[in-house]
Amino acid sequence: QVQFEEAGGGLVQPGGSLTLSCVASGDSSRSMTQGWFRQRPGNEHELVASITRAGFTNYAHTLKDRFTIYRDYDNNRLYLQIKNLKPEDTAVYYCNSASRDWPWGQGTQVTVSS
Repeated sequence: QVQFEEAGGGLVQPGGSLTLSCVASGDSSRSMTQGWFRQRPGNEHELVASITRAGFTNYAHTLKDRFTIYRDYDNNRLYLQIKNLKPEDTAVYYCNSASRDWPWGQGTQVTVSS
């Protein structure tokens, strides 16, 4: 069983930046492709970015210019940097394996509003 704990969200003005963090428990989480997801109100979880064990990254097509995913292997942490935040980025952000193998954590709320 792998558990995730996300942090770093908040209320941000349009154009601002945030870096979200995620800590995963369990040794098996170190070897998997990890991903950041978001869930906007009324929608399903949407994969926004993923990173393999080797560090290869992939992004949702419309987000790749503003989102950067990276991981700290030593501490088994995952990060998502978001620049130039837009109101449509408002969502709860979660981490998980890219294939959604594990239960969702609490997520971290990102609200973009002036």
